[in-house]
Amino acid sequence: MAGSVLILVAAFLWALIGVFTAQLFVEGMAPMEIAFWRALLAGGLFIGHGLLGRHLRLRRGGDALWFGLFGVFGVALFFSAFNFAIETGGISLAVVLLYTAPAFVALLAWLILGESLGPKKVGAVALVIAGVTLVAFGGGGSGVSVSAASLAWGLTAGLGYASFYIFGKFYLLHYHPVAIYAYVLPVAALAILPFVEFSPKSTTAWALIAVLTLLSTYLAYLVYYLGLRNIEASKASLLASTEPVMAATFAAIFFGERLGMWGIIGAAMVVAASLLVVRRRRRVKVD
Repeated sequence: MAGSVLILVAAFLWALIGVFTAQLFVEGMAPMEIAFWRALLAGGLFIGHGLLGRHLRLRRGGDALWFGLFGVFGVALFFSAFNFAIETGGISLAVVLLYTAPAFVALLAWLILGESLGPKKVGAVALVIAGVTLVAFGGGGSGVSVSAASLAWGLTAGLGYASFYIFGKFYLLHYHPVAIYAYVLPVAALAILPFVEFSPKSTTAWALIAVLTLLSTYLAYLVYYLGLRNIEASKASLLASTEPVMAATFAAIFFGERLGMWGIIGAAMVVAASLLVVRRRRRVKVD
């Protein structure tokens, strides 16, 4: 029960990312600056946590290079693209497209890891393609803008998010999650920095950055992995898939967003596909 509750708490905190980000847009902050502060400050929190828990020792010299590559091509890409997806298309559309990640995982695992691409995975990929097509051609609604830009940024965010699973398959066996984020988040911040135009910030903006960093990044990742230690990964993925539903609800309440009817059907297909590719596997114990 405790593990399930922690996973649901993580999904709730992730679902708030869109609300905090959209409000930061109102405060005049650009997508890249939001991504920079999120990566930098959350990285600092994970470094502090790692130092206290003595989790930061590199076990193999070559791992530093892979952490750096993941920080640039995984975390920086995901944080930035997701913000642009929210800016160009709205929260609901961005989160729906983010959940194309499991389909990307199936394809990447087939191409990179040599995993089999069986009928279930092929069906999930086809379901995602059909769902995204419905969203693209009939997803527009109140406060939701379906365009080439919003679709491209949302799918890019899904691809970046998929890299978390591929990377984690190798490194969660050898490193505590706190150590991974302590290394990759500062690298992501450095990768984003050249593209940032800093703007004057109000007290409200700094407060939003703080809660986005503390609640929806540091705490969300932390409670997710704590929960994952106590329940099966398949059940965790199922519970985490409540995130797009909660995010769409928050978008409707705070910003009046509504997907069109075909967009809702397409969104349901994307989420269904993400559940289809979940497989039962043993829990990973990390120290």
